[in-house]
Amino acid sequence: MQALLTGAGVSLVFTLFLTPLFIRLFRRLQWGQFIRDDGPVSHHAKRGTATMGGVVIIMAAIVGYFVGHLTSGSGISGFGITVNGLLVLFLMVGLGAVGFVDDYLKTRNQRSLGLGGWAKIFGQVLVATVFALLALQFPKTGVQADGQPFTVTPGSLNISIVRDQWFDGSVLSFSALFGAAAGVVVFVVWIWLIVTSTSNGVNVTDGLDGLATGASIFAIGSYVIIGFWQFNQSCFDRTLEAANVLLCYDVRDPLDLAVVAACITGALVGFLWWNTSPAQIFMGDTGSLGLGGAIAALAVLSRTELLLLFIAGLFVIEPGSVIVQRAYFKITRGRRIFLMSPIHHHFELKGWAEVTVVVRFWIIGGLLAAAGVGLFYLEWLTRAR
Repeated sequence: MQALLTGAGVSLVFTLFLTPLFIRLFRRLQWGQFIRDDGPVSHHAKRGTATMGGVVIIMAAIVGYFVGHLTSGSGISGFGITVNGLLVLFLMVGLGAVGFVDDYLKTRNQRSLGLGGWAKIFGQVLVATVFALLALQFPKTGVQADGQPFTVTPGSLNISIVRDQWFDGSVLSFSALFGAAAGVVVFVVWIWLIVTSTSNGVNVTDGLDGLATGASIFAIGSYVIIGFWQFNQSCFDRTLEAANVLLCYDVRDPLDLAVVAACITGALVGFLWWNTSPAQIFMGDTGSLGLGGAIAALAVLSRTELLLLFIAGLFVIEPGSVIVQRAYFKITRGRRIFLMSPIHHHFELKGWAEVTVVVRFWIIGGLLAAAGVGLFYLEWLTRAR
């Protein structure tokens, strides 16, 4: 708990007080935002605003994570620095690097397009592949409350909602469906889907001052609660009564997932001070892809992949509006459902103030995240009965 609170505090202080220094540095390097000509007219005033703020968020989360552990005395043993925590940071940094290249090309070439679409997808898939393969390594062996030994790896070959077992007790396993070797291949493809959809979802949402930052606070903050609850109900806890075996979670190092989620959340809260309207710095693709990677990693490692439909619900709605718009446009040969997609621009063009759109979308994102956490706890209550 000390590592969680210290790490979150350090990350928050880092972004809250050091972001102005990075703003001046980025301006000196001429890392300014390029605005699309076909976007809302009100956005043209944002041209030149410092971007690549995701660098600050990622640095703050990393510093907070390691300082939190080292100052709490946990180090690399016990409930200290773990594979799970490092895997979350790896996917966040890896996708952040892809976004950084994209941002850098935009600022250097002064255009709204950096990496090509397929080049960006290739970078995301490459990082996701390494993450997926690493997630199936590093087994940890424990003894359940009933005395039976078990082994878990950070990732699982099962498709999970709240845990590997679904509500009816069944398990949907890639290895059972496709065989051991093919199951690993399908698992890697599954991770591709989760990582690319989540990171691109955050990327699409990052179109208004503070919108993606605030929504990410709700989504990643949810995993602080989930990770801490899984730690309290861990199958590695041998003090649990045998009657509670069905209630425990086969998740490796859930407390460290809560710690790293708290560090990222703290970094986002401090960054939001400077990113809210009128924004003095944007997170850029560096931040949006990196945050999407963190959310995806937290979901995979906590066995809650399908729960992302609620916890990251706003990041589903936003790209969903783009898909619907394009499909309807092609089917009807030129007609549109929204004035502009993604959907937050639709409400801007209808006359809503930018702050109004952001706050109302925060409310939607917060309610969806709360619904996801509620569903997570409801599953446990159902088993407890």
